[in-house]
Amino acid sequence: MPAFLHRLGRLAFRRRRRMLALWLALVAAAVVCMTAFGGTGKLDNTFSIPGSESQRALDRMKTDFPTFSGTSAQIVFTATDGQKVTDPADSTRIRAALGAAASAPQVAKVVSPFDAHTISADGTTAVAQVRYEVPQSALEPNALDALKSAVAGANQEGMRVDVGGSAFGNAPSESHRSDIIGVGVALVILTLTFGSLLTAGIPVVTALFGVATAIFGALSLTGTVSISSTAQSLALMIGLAVGIDYALFIVSRHRFHLAHGMEPEESAALAVGTAGSAVVFAGLTVVISMTGLTVVGIPYLTAMGLAAAGAVLIAVLVATTLLPAILGFAGTRLTPGPGSRAMRRAQAVGGTGEDAVDATRDSSESSESSESSDSVISAGGEHDLSGTGDNVASGSGEIVVSRAGEHVAGRTGERVSGRAGEHIAGRTGEHVAGTAANAAERWFRLVTRRPLLTLVAVVASLGALAWPAHDMRLALPDNGTAPSSSSQRIAFDKVGEKLGPGFNGPLLVLADTSHSSDPTTAAQRVAATIGALPGVATVGKPVANPATHTALIQVIPDSAPSDPATKTLVNSIRDDRAAIQRDTGATVQVTGSTAVSVDVAAKLNSALIPFAAVVIGLSLLLLLLVFRSLVVPLKAAAGFLLSIAATLGAVVGVFQLGHLGSLIGVDTTGPVSSFLPIILLAVLFGLAMDYEVFLVSRMRESYLRTGNPLGAVHSGARHSGRVVTAAALIMTSVFAAFLTSDSTMLKQIAFALAAGVLLDAFVIRMTFVPAVLALTRHAAWWLPKWLERRLPDLDIEGDRVGPASAPAVPESVPLTPSTAD
Repeated sequence: MPAFLHRLGRLAFRRRRRMLALWLALVAAAVVCMTAFGGTGKLDNTFSIPGSESQRALDRMKTDFPTFSGTSAQIVFTATDGQKVTDPADSTRIRAALGAAASAPQVAKVVSPFDAHTISADGTTAVAQVRYEVPQSALEPNALDALKSAVAGANQEGMRVDVGGSAFGNAPSESHRSDIIGVGVALVILTLTFGSLLTAGIPVVTALFGVATAIFGALSLTGTVSISSTAQSLALMIGLAVGIDYALFIVSRHRFHLAHGMEPEESAALAVGTAGSAVVFAGLTVVISMTGLTVVGIPYLTAMGLAAAGAVLIAVLVATTLLPAILGFAGTRLTPGPGSRAMRRAQAVGGTGEDAVDATRDSSESSESSESSDSVISAGGEHDLSGTGDNVASGSGEIVVSRAGEHVAGRTGERVSGRAGEHIAGRTGEHVAGTAANAAERWFRLVTRRPLLTLVAVVASLGALAWPAHDMRLALPDNGTAPSSSSQRIAFDKVGEKLGPGFNGPLLVLADTSHSSDPTTAAQRVAATIGALPGVATVGKPVANPATHTALIQVIPDSAPSDPATKTLVNSIRDDRAAIQRDTGATVQVTGSTAVSVDVAAKLNSALIPFAAVVIGLSLLLLLLVFRSLVVPLKAAAGFLLSIAATLGAVVGVFQLGHLGSLIGVDTTGPVSSFLPIILLAVLFGLAMDYEVFLVSRMRESYLRTGNPLGAVHSGARHSGRVVTAAALIMTSVFAAFLTSDSTMLKQIAFALAAGVLLDAFVIRMTFVPAVLALTRHAAWWLPKWLERRLPDLDIEGDRVGPASAPAVPESVPLTPSTAD
């Protein structure tokens, strides 16, 4: 793979005009297909679960009771100024509004509150029901606006009219502002990271190419495939975040090579062959985990997973083809200027630290025989190297002092001065030759100074954050969590207050009376039996279809649609079906939007644990292959579980318990979206593997060269910490930008991903991981010999690609300090 990517990067660099033209053609083709075959107007936000009881009943209702099978809306009339809706003037106004509503587009039937007796006890509120024969996704774009306009005439002095209902639920979410905010913040972070606006703009441009191709491509399929607006937003969110991050990793490696004098063409090819290999690996893990959502069997979730997987796959293709072409156009202009901060930083990373320790060791060993008075190799005991009383403890000939006594490299854990008074690097990872550690390395030194204490602090803090997750309630979002100023939210609250919370989510019971001797009596007895169950507020009169021997019964619960008591009622009716059939001869099925929500939640809950086991098992296998270690994959999986638990706890605290919710526009509490935990598992798994690979691979590379476990940890921070930090901040900011969405589900997903990346990158990968590696030392990189022989060498970082062209490690360490940050 690295060799292939190296050749691909070189080809794209040389044929940059053709490559750019190819991607422009792909974007144009996606736009044309979207215009011809799809578009945002065909997005489908309907929840369904094929094969479930609720879906089977809905499918039968399309033929037996077509006016009940589609979506529905509510018109809520509220009399003010001490009036009542039954007053002659107000009732006349209501009847006129209902007549106008009946002529609105696609309306199948309007049920008057005076006929259905849906008037509050105090006479101030009346609720009319508007039925459609099509699901919400099949409504014309202006159908609901036309309904609002039709009843607006009744909204006069003395009366207020609000329109809501399930037809307004899961409305398409707008994310245009989020795109702009996310891109803007990413550009600022990239500019601070690279110190160059030109360099910062390249990852943003390539990411936009990938996102445009992915989103327009997905929208071109909406005419034939059911794709929700949430799936589109999730693909946009993830595609933009990973697109910028993947380009960041490759551009950082390319700029590092340029700073050390490599030609742009070879630099771009080598960057794609090395960092690009890690990008491909990381991207494929995200694609695999997101594609795995299809096994759950819920079309809404399948569309989300495949849309996001497609966006990530395109981001990987862009990073390995279009990006090197763009680097070709930039040429040498990306090279850091002489004396610039970026140049000093690149030279500090490339010319000191662990590599310099190795170079010093090599030069010292070569001079041992001829300069024995100046170079000291201790096989045991302690030796004074400088004549000033500075001692170093050795271990089996590990300590080496350079010819001039200026550098000492070893594994002793001591810091001593040579004859020239220079610094020495030991097992504690002390830096070399006076070069200042950068911010990431300083942080790693801090957390590895007392690794056990660090681990206890991390586990305790994340455990406390995760605690609220034990009380997490899952449900599909309803109008109760819509923005407080929206018409559907006002209608929802008014109906719940005046008529009872159950009127916002009635259950529909479909009774098949074909095997009953008296179908009419059987339907009435079914209604009476259900009405006697606990948790039932009222049961409507059965609506019969003599031709098909079926009856439809509306059941109003005592509780709100997302209340656990409603779920209990649904299960109680289903549990009593055998007794009902025995007594009446009728078979019953529970359906309606509330029952569908219950079935979706149950399906997702049953799939969550197996899916989590597959994700964690996959992470263990992949990391075992990449790092050829037992400790590394185990601590990665443990850290992943900690970050998932803490993120879910934070979501529950904000959205369910209301802590700090006002800061992100959450004005009411409610259950967590049923889709959130499994989406979080899939997405965060892939992103966590990104940071694990990019950070720990440098540690392993250093350990294999030096055999110094703690120094390797610090070397990983020195080489990759800054880029991983920037990547995590970019991804967090892109996700957080979507918190401005009006969609509760999208807002919850955005918060969970932003918090999850923040916790996983900075608390787990940048704190927990180095502490574990510092605590386990050499054991962290141990693998049984029999297993090592059987595992393939994946070479994720492309270590064997272009070694002759890599920046040379200096033979000596520069004695002048350099800027680290």
